[in-house]
Amino acid sequence: MSASRKNFNAGLIKRSSRVFNITRYLGRVILFFFFHLEIRGIDNLPTRDGFVLLPKHQRWEDIPLMSLATPRSLYYIAKHELFSNPFTMWFISSLGGIPLNRKNPLATRRFLKAVLNCLSEGEGLVLFPEGTYYKRCMGPGKVGMVRLILSHIAPPFIPVGVRYVKGWLRTSVRINFGRPLYLNEDETPDFFLERIMKSIAELSGLAENNG
Repeated sequence: MSASRKNFNAGLIKRSSRVFNITRYLGRVILFFFFHLEIRGIDNLPTRDGFVLLPKHQRWEDIPLMSLATPRSLYYIAKHELFSNPFTMWFISSLGGIPLNRKNPLATRRFLKAVLNCLSEGEGLVLFPEGTYYKRCMGPGKVGMVRLILSHIAPPFIPVGVRYVKGWLRTSVRINFGRPLYLNEDETPDFFLERIMKSIAELSGLAENNG
């Protein structure tokens, strides 16, 4: 899996190492002027096996900052609206974006297969369980994609806390990787997601706001 372009599910998902590396470098340079990144728990990430990152979603910068905080290249579940024209589809796909229509999952079912192939091939996948931004509070978790993954494969699910602390010149961003979580034998996906969401809240310093 060292080719410059990795294909899953008969070429449906194509991540370009060249586009990814250039974009990551530019993102690191630009974001440096606005954010100071603090990373904790990096040892909780698998070094070779597939895994699912489930970060707190505070703002759009979560996406590039998660890439900078993680030593391995990642694939991302993204809302299908971002793939609305050929250029954005090419660019986001080149960075590892996988479209998902939450309101009508069957419309993107061919990409759901690519998600499973991605994990089976030992890749890292980012899934924001809240689905959209919830600043300074926890939003409800969406179990659909978690249930789909668990119905086919049992990768480690890693909760990730994200906390923004406003500074004088730059904002500190604390990204806290939690310990991998696995579905218990007698546990439903809904209860498993609830356990994940509680861990995300604790890692983000939002436990007191989590129900």
